Amino acid sequence: MFLENNPYSNRSFGWIEVITGSMFSGKTEELIRRLKRASIAKQKVKIFKPSVDSRYAQEKVVSHDANEVVSTPVANAANIRTLANGCNVVGIDEAQFFDDEIVSVCNHLANKGIRVIVAGLDMDFKGNPFGPMPNLMAIAEYVTKVHAICPRTGQLAQYSFRKNESENLVMLGEKEEYEPLSRAAFHNAMGAKSAKKATQSKREKGVNQKKG
Repeated sequence: MFLENNPYSNRSFGWIEVITGSMFSGKTEELIRRLKRASIAKQKVKIFKPSVDSRYAQEKVVSHDANEVVSTPVANAANIRTLANGCNVVGIDEAQFFDDEIVSVCNHLANKGIRVIVAGLDMDFKGNPFGPMPNLMAIAEYVTKVHAICPRTGQLAQYSFRKNESENLVMLGEKEEYEPLSRAAFHNAMGAKSAKKATQSKREKGVNQKKG
């Protein structure tokens, strides 16, 4: 379990912590845990999330286990610079949905003496690095990778498999739309999805030829 550095009240510089992993791995749960501990320590805390994420509540960060803290939704990363003034600790959830400027924003805050805690998906539904997360992990002092449990293999899950056929990069969803999978299960599931698409495409092609 991550343990906070102390004391940091007299430091001129802060630092960056990144919490990452697949869906349902406990990223937001861990973010909330750290922020609550900072609040108990009488630190001034502020939490931000992208305004696109309104799955549970527009102005709250809520974990899949229903733990929640009040948050400020922002349309872009640049807004965080001014809104974080006077804070000791800044939390940022769903960082993968922010624009690339989130990286310089986090560096800016840490250089001003703020402890920055960022949570986000490291990979998209295709298993590719997601948005600014790789760069955030590169500049962070601390990176914590958390895992879900794969329901198909019982192994650690690090992939977020999308069950439906949507190809949109950003698609908010829960367990009806996504499933955390291990490497082996993800590889097999993606192969089955590709085979299904190929079969459907062949059928549609055959139908169109008959119509022609």
